[in-house]
Amino acid sequence: MTTMAATNVAEGDAHVGVQAGVVHGDVNFYRVPPGSSPEEKFVSALRYLDGRVRDQARTLIEQAVVGGYVTSKVRFYRLIALLSGRTLRQLSDEELDHLTAICADFSHLEDHDEWAAGSKVITHHLLAPVSVTETDQVIKEIDALNQRQRDEIYGHLEALLDGALQEKMWRKSVALADSQRTANDRFNRVWKFFHPAPAQPRTPPVQPAAVGLRDWLRAGVGAAVFVLAVVQLAILMAARGTLDPFLGLLAALVGLAAFCIGGADRYYRGTRLHAKEAQIRPPQQRRREAPPEGFARKVDRLFDRYFGRYVPDGTDRSYWRAQTAGIQRHLRDEVVELYREQRIEADRIAWLVRHLVSDVRGQWERDTLTAYRLRLRVPARTKALHVGGLALLAAGNLWVVPAVMAGAPLSGTGWLLLAAASAVPAVRSSFRIVAEQRRVADDQAERADKETARWKAYHRWCHKLSDKPSDIEMAAWLESDRKVLVDQAMQQYRLHPSQVIAHAFIEAPAPSCKKARYPQGPWRYSRYRLLLFLLTDDGVRQVNIDLDFETSASRTTQRLNYRFDALAAVRIDGIATQQQTFELTLFNGKPISIRISEPDDESLQHDENAAKIAELSLDAAGLSHTLHVLEGVAAEGKEWVKHRRHRADKRLANLTSAIRGLD
Repeated sequence: MTTMAATNVAEGDAHVGVQAGVVHGDVNFYRVPPGSSPEEKFVSALRYLDGRVRDQARTLIEQAVVGGYVTSKVRFYRLIALLSGRTLRQLSDEELDHLTAICADFSHLEDHDEWAAGSKVITHHLLAPVSVTETDQVIKEIDALNQRQRDEIYGHLEALLDGALQEKMWRKSVALADSQRTANDRFNRVWKFFHPAPAQPRTPPVQPAAVGLRDWLRAGVGAAVFVLAVVQLAILMAARGTLDPFLGLLAALVGLAAFCIGGADRYYRGTRLHAKEAQIRPPQQRRREAPPEGFARKVDRLFDRYFGRYVPDGTDRSYWRAQTAGIQRHLRDEVVELYREQRIEADRIAWLVRHLVSDVRGQWERDTLTAYRLRLRVPARTKALHVGGLALLAAGNLWVVPAVMAGAPLSGTGWLLLAAASAVPAVRSSFRIVAEQRRVADDQAERADKETARWKAYHRWCHKLSDKPSDIEMAAWLESDRKVLVDQAMQQYRLHPSQVIAHAFIEAPAPSCKKARYPQGPWRYSRYRLLLFLLTDDGVRQVNIDLDFETSASRTTQRLNYRFDALAAVRIDGIATQQQTFELTLFNGKPISIRISEPDDESLQHDENAAKIAELSLDAAGLSHTLHVLEGVAAEGKEWVKHRRHRADKRLANLTSAIRGLD
């Protein structure tokens, strides 16, 4: 790496505010268990290769070969992995030796094997010089292969050639990329990759009946004392030997029972209505805001977003927000209480917030948001029992009191007062006891309805996310975007593929983008900042591009042209597990700096290593290849290109002779 000093400058617009990453922990796509067989390592290597994590793919394929797993398919992919995305002149001496050894092993291939056919096309036509007259024949042989082999060659080896064959291979490769970048319903599915697995629904538990010991004592003792007083009053009335007082006592007891039944129902409806009104009543005072990065604040933002988005048709937004402020606060507090202690990211319950807000909007549009008022309205039967019972109680007392006072004024007065004194607190406490029991029953019924509705919404959302794209699809789409962008850049500069010595990318997450990955896999981003370098005989063409990966829309933000000798230094600052910055310094300008990675300790799973994940992500971004090219240019300038060509051409001549010797 070039050691020339360079000032570490992070441009103001290079700041990366990446959202918390999503790790799809339910996917074991990239995991290579300890003690895996050579065949299992090869299968994992193909996944990494499809994910464009080329260095890791090469390593695993070689481990499989060393372990004794060698087939024609393995030999084919050894070539693909080694040559993917590079020209022959970009291979090091060690890699050229390795390529020669692989080609020498092809003498064992069987002609009828489809993988052998693909390998022979590569070795006999793509590694050996091809004349202009043979170009069309080579393309026909590639197109005659099975689709898998054909797509691998066009997808990975388009940069391998020179001259007319390179032009045609490039056009085929770009056409394939252009068709693949929108394949498999990309624009309706790609956002799902960045969406976390939804948290399962929860509903608040029903609070048990809150009846204090004092109420139970009042009801029990009061009822016992009342019964005792009534019995004593009956004894006093029996001494008179007439039936009328007993009829009055019976009427009074029946009236008291009716009063209690109607009164208990009326009391419950009133308390229930008050509690329901409190849930929708706008807050009287402003609540202290939660910490900016805390869970509660994130839930606040979710409710604010969806209450602002899900406005009923024909309703003024400000009126809707004002009228539902109390409901929003109640639902927000419920959700925070349900999930706060479980270390669940707010994004995982966004589906629940949407469901709750959508339900409120639906009730608003159906005019059922306050339907409880009608349901809890005191019915005529309750009023009749309550008022009629009180009237019958009073009428019965008009018979009982004179009869008791006439027979035993002193004791009768005492028992009458004791009956009244015990009945009043007993009735009040019984109202509260009955109200709590009914509240528990109604809460359980409401909770069951809520739970059913939330599980239905959860399953609907899981079904919507069920076609989440795989990491291979994400890699294929990104590779297609990159290839199309390279082609567009070459057209802007009016360059032919044969005029480009090499092209290389620096990939970095754009500000405020979303990111996600599979376990043991590289990070994928919803938006990228790309630095594209086209190396030509005249110098370097640099294009800075903003790519919205969810829509495949791109925007060129800067174009730079400079000679090889203008490149002073290239380096990566930072530790792999922490923030890393790519920096390119020109002799006559300030450093070009872009942040390419962020600290990532929080998303690691138990069997993951931060340095390894960073290495895989940079491998998928092609950073090592880009650095190799730019460092060579920074160190030697244009001479690096000449020397590289001279050294490689000698080795390639030997390789060509070895390949022809296999025929």
